[in-house]
Amino acid sequence: MKNLFTFSLKFKGFPIAKAQKHFEKILEIPESDYQEYIETQRQKIVDYHLENNPYYKNLVGTANPKNWEELPILTKKNLQKPLPERLSRNFTIKNVFTSKTSGSSGDPFVFAKDKYCHALTWASIMYRYDWFKISLDSSYQARFYGIPLDFLGYKKERLKDFLGHRFRFPIFNLSDAVLATVLKAFETKKFDYINGYTSSIVLFAKYLQKKNLVLKDVCPTLKVCMVTSEMLFDSDKILLEKQFGIPTVNEYGASELDLIAFQTPNDEWQLNAETLFIEILDEKNQPVPHGTEGKVVITSLYNQAHPFIRYEIGDMGIIDPKSTPKKPILQKLIGRTNDVALLPSGKKSPGLTFYYVTKSIIEDDGNVKEFIIKQKTIDTFEVEYVSENELTIAQILDIKKAIDLYLEPNLHFTFHKKEVLNRTNRGKLKQFISEIDAEKL
Repeated sequence: MKNLFTFSLKFKGFPIAKAQKHFEKILEIPESDYQEYIETQRQKIVDYHLENNPYYKNLVGTANPKNWEELPILTKKNLQKPLPERLSRNFTIKNVFTSKTSGSSGDPFVFAKDKYCHALTWASIMYRYDWFKISLDSSYQARFYGIPLDFLGYKKERLKDFLGHRFRFPIFNLSDAVLATVLKAFETKKFDYINGYTSSIVLFAKYLQKKNLVLKDVCPTLKVCMVTSEMLFDSDKILLEKQFGIPTVNEYGASELDLIAFQTPNDEWQLNAETLFIEILDEKNQPVPHGTEGKVVITSLYNQAHPFIRYEIGDMGIIDPKSTPKKPILQKLIGRTNDVALLPSGKKSPGLTFYYVTKSIIEDDGNVKEFIIKQKTIDTFEVEYVSENELTIAQILDIKKAIDLYLEPNLHFTFHKKEVLNRTNRGKLKQFISEIDAEKL
């Protein structure tokens, strides 16, 4: 059936046509008026929740609601209480969209959006996908995602796949034998685009590299690859574009909010300034200048059912100095705030620093497919990796030298070759994991 996805949104009560018209009007606001649009809309959503949401009113307390920087910063821990206690008046679990965050930050919770806000989210996604001539109604998606293994969860996801015109490759086992069946599907199906978790798609690209194949030659209908949910490193982007023969688009989003940033055809990571207001703050919750690293804090401008106002998503990022209110650019996404390594010297270092340094050395020869780093104690780390051959002593020494240089000396590393790496129950791969309790140090 044509337009099945749009029809399914309407059938579920999401007013997508109205949302798309509203979204188009937002896009028409000129740059000169855009700062006023943002400030007006964010004040509207604050006023709405102060009037209709006792939970949020209690959080704000005596803060001046007209002074934006006085408003509290919300974290996921603030929101870990029964959903009915957090909903605005006139909203119930029965008349809102509800879902659960993945828990990749360690703090999963159930959230809600009113149906109009959720329709705006889909309008935002459709608009950005159209940059690459992808339609959710008619384009066929090759989907690299996890899938619930319980009966009802499995059937629900398969139905969503049917309505979303997509074919799913479960990613819990990506051995060469399984990847051979994935390749066979690309030979027989007319996929328009690839979408899914970065690490799994990179594994498929490495398999193609080993076979000396370009995916576009196998599946000529392919237009674009969209990766999400995990870090995309520059070297991996180069690999994907070489082995797939199509552009690779980096998507950054959060299920409780919307698409946060999406790569444009000009290779800029453009932030969503239509339905979100995005701030970068320091440790004292003060705004930092563009070009400076800080915490990513986001306000959902249209969610009346549930307040996401100055919500700390748990990521660190930098907004490009050339950004404007209408077109803010995400210069860099650094990693999660809770993925920080505490070192014996007292230094704090993003866990991805280890991953960058190690990756640059052990993947040079293509032997290592993927790996994760675990901090076990203040000075002890484990590297688990999947490869055809064990790391050599020379490679291990090179890694230790690089760690000494870029971080600090006298850190102890052990290396463990694995057949597969543990992923979350949704199939995500966490590149760095700290197992130490910072509060006890």
